[in-house]
Amino acid sequence: MVTIYDIALKTGYSAPTVSKALNKTGGLSNSTRKKILDAAKELGYRPNMTARALTTKKSFLIGVIYEDADMQRGFDHPLFGKILNKFRECLEFAGYDLLFISHALIGEKKSYVEHCYHRNVDAVGIINPLSADNEIMELAESDIPCVSTNFIIPGISTVVTANVDAGYKAASCFIKNGHKKIAYIGGTYSQYNMAAIDRLEGLKKAFKDFGLKYDESYVKFCHKWSRAESHDAMKELLERHDDITAVFVANDNMAVGAMEYVKSIGKRIPDDISFIGFDDEMISEFYSPPLTTFRQDIKTIGELSAEILMNRLVGIPVGECVRVPAIFIERNSVKKL
Repeated sequence: MVTIYDIALKTGYSAPTVSKALNKTGGLSNSTRKKILDAAKELGYRPNMTARALTTKKSFLIGVIYEDADMQRGFDHPLFGKILNKFRECLEFAGYDLLFISHALIGEKKSYVEHCYHRNVDAVGIINPLSADNEIMELAESDIPCVSTNFIIPGISTVVTANVDAGYKAASCFIKNGHKKIAYIGGTYSQYNMAAIDRLEGLKKAFKDFGLKYDESYVKFCHKWSRAESHDAMKELLERHDDITAVFVANDNMAVGAMEYVKSIGKRIPDDISFIGFDDEMISEFYSPPLTTFRQDIKTIGELSAEILMNRLVGIPVGECVRVPAIFIERNSVKKL
């Protein structure tokens, strides 16, 4: 096996200098660093991660909690899969590898914390957990640095979309286009995952600012973030109120379900009912009509999450919650009355 001493012998530099070049530390000139790295590549050098871990007391592993029991779309999830990609890219650039943390390990049930200690991860990125249950709270209270990109968990720094602001923007768009009978369809929510509630809160705030009365009977929450449930929710809302002219739906997949019901009863979009969705999924651009929606700033969320975790690892103070503005994408699903 090629060692740093072999590289030192080939290049004429000392072993400590070779180590600095390989670990991207120290004040080496670009030419010195390049000569050492080229020699390492030529000799086929591979770092001994076990020895590195023993020396630094770090595993250079970041645990990832990524569950999707709700939408059941796995890595195809329009938000979380893409956030994970950007999160991974930033951390790999910093020299870390990712390891998925689950409740099962070699056929044995373990808590998140037990799994983290077993794998000796340096930190954890919570992309989307099953729920903010006791295991997540146990993780928050442990000595393992964490960051969350969706659940707002006490004790864990979070990067999340500014959902209240987006809800306000959606309602404002409808109201400025003459709509007054505005409905809302949301997905599931919990104490720590409030996206669906926050988007409704933004809508309610806009109603107040524009002088419209908020009526809870124009709101329907679904048990899942699914197209089928939203289809049925739209049916129920229109049976309650046949005067609805606009609907804000908490994600694009659900918006399509609601629009499919509207079309099935002979109503036209946006002539009879206007729609705004959320997430800017691929279908939203190519649906007929193309859906006005919000695009979450996945790049910023992923990068900020990685940066916060790196800061936690070296002891730099970080904020409790960062809210990233969503980007409003106007297409053809909103009509001016």
